[in-house]
Amino acid sequence: METVTTIAELRERLAPHRRAGRTIGFVPTMGYLHEGHLTLVGRARAENEVTVVSIFVNPLQFGANEDLAKYPRDLERDSALLAQAGVDFLFAPSVADMYSKPMETVVDVPKLGSELEGAARPGHFAGVATVVTKLFNIVQPHAAYFGEKDYQQVAIIRRMVEDLAQPVKITPVPTVREKDGLACSSRNVYLSPEQRAAAVIVPCALDEAVRLIRSGLKDVAAIEAQITRFIRTEPLAEPEVVALRHPETLAAIDTVSGPVLLLLFVRIGQTRLLDNRVIDIASENGMEAA
Repeated sequence: METVTTIAELRERLAPHRRAGRTIGFVPTMGYLHEGHLTLVGRARAENEVTVVSIFVNPLQFGANEDLAKYPRDLERDSALLAQAGVDFLFAPSVADMYSKPMETVVDVPKLGSELEGAARPGHFAGVATVVTKLFNIVQPHAAYFGEKDYQQVAIIRRMVEDLAQPVKITPVPTVREKDGLACSSRNVYLSPEQRAAAVIVPCALDEAVRLIRSGLKDVAAIEAQITRFIRTEPLAEPEVVALRHPETLAAIDTVSGPVLLLLFVRIGQTRLLDNRVIDIASENGMEAA
């Protein structure tokens, strides 16, 4: 595996592969890798001839009071994991290289990006869309891989790619979970042992939603209210987003009449945890989408 730290060097290293017509698979990350990231890498390697992983903690997607300074970082550990996984190129640029001047250009998907998690984190998804666009311009991948845990992010990136005719295939990959059901996340490291035990309320809330819908409850507002109350049975948990939406468009709905997406954004202490599930009332079990 080659580790590359500048935009110019990565372009130089990838140019021969591009001229040879080799397919390039790309996994953008902020590092502190876990099994979910490695699953994305596995898909990228299986479906492409060259695999690029980026590690860049993007300041544009952090709010003024968020965890940019303390976001977990361990490039040496991450590099070893990626080399073992068979990655061809690790792109680990500095902030100075990625943003050599203050950014004047912003990529935004304002409607999708301003609701749900975007309402709780104003400007977050504009920062995501901007850095992903820049990374796509640098790597020029044929396919890029994103975890479905960040379901809204995937929807925004898909719409961005469609709107801007970016020549990259977006491939969502199902969420990888820990043994107790909690979605793998770099931010799980923030949780104290007591908070980590409390965090299980998040995947349990997904199961509770399946139970409610299976029992015949169809009113979306009633389901959201019951899930909110369920999460609050855990004293350390504060639900910030509990929303049932259309699974393809993320549009608001009033009644469950087909597959629905439950999106959760829950604060445990100072840590925000994302999770979601597509629930299909026509199947025997809630269909795991993330």
